[in-house]
Amino acid sequence: MRIATAVIAALIVLFASSCAFVVNEGQSAILIQFGRIIDRRILTLDSAPERYLTSEKKDVSVDFYVKWRIADPSTYYTAVVGDETRAQQRLGPIVKDGLRTAINSRTLQDVVSSARSDLTQALVQAANRDAESLGIQIVDVRIKRIDLPEESQVLRSVYERMRSERKQVADSLRAEGNEAAERIRANADREAQVLKAEANRDASKTRGEGDAKAAEIYASAYGRDPEFYAFYRSLEAYREALTTPNGVLVLDPKSEFLRYMQESK
Repeated sequence: MRIATAVIAALIVLFASSCAFVVNEGQSAILIQFGRIIDRRILTLDSAPERYLTSEKKDVSVDFYVKWRIADPSTYYTAVVGDETRAQQRLGPIVKDGLRTAINSRTLQDVVSSARSDLTQALVQAANRDAESLGIQIVDVRIKRIDLPEESQVLRSVYERMRSERKQVADSLRAEGNEAAERIRANADREAQVLKAEANRDASKTRGEGDAKAAEIYASAYGRDPEFYAFYRSLEAYREALTTPNGVLVLDPKSEFLRYMQESK
């Protein structure tokens, strides 16, 4: 009898323990056939970066995360069977669609400048309407960073490399051009000096020949008529002496220099 009583008591304790729950702070419990406890603390959905198009069709990569919590345990359990992983799998597309709509209607500058303010606020409001069917409330959506996609960065890298290569070619051609210009300039300067030297030589030769010819003419004139030659030379001396600007010439009227200007006797 005592053994039967003990067995019955053990069965009662076992049955009672299967019907009892320990609910910690921040958790909710819903009583169903097999009993589940649903956590109502704020959870985090950290999504991989997604690519979106702005209103001017510029491609951007957005890295974000979502803060959410269970608002309606009954609806949450019905929608995802209380599975947090399944809930996040269904919540992700809702937030991404809302983010796509928000970014599609803004320019890149607007997306960057409003990434932490009105863009996320509008996104939270819109996404919460769709998340109601999951028994979920989206607390916040935070954008960690906005970048151009890796393909665009690769293209920029390719363009920069091409620009660098073209610049090297241009610099090489410019250097070759400067070298050729210096060579041509040096040759021109050398030829100019040669031509100038030859011209000075020819001029000196011509001048010497002219002086010799003039001396010959003067000598010939002196031999034919010494008096006329003396008269001619005196006229040249008068011209040089009397045409000096601001000059004063003091002479004896009977001087030999003025003998051709004296009155004829």
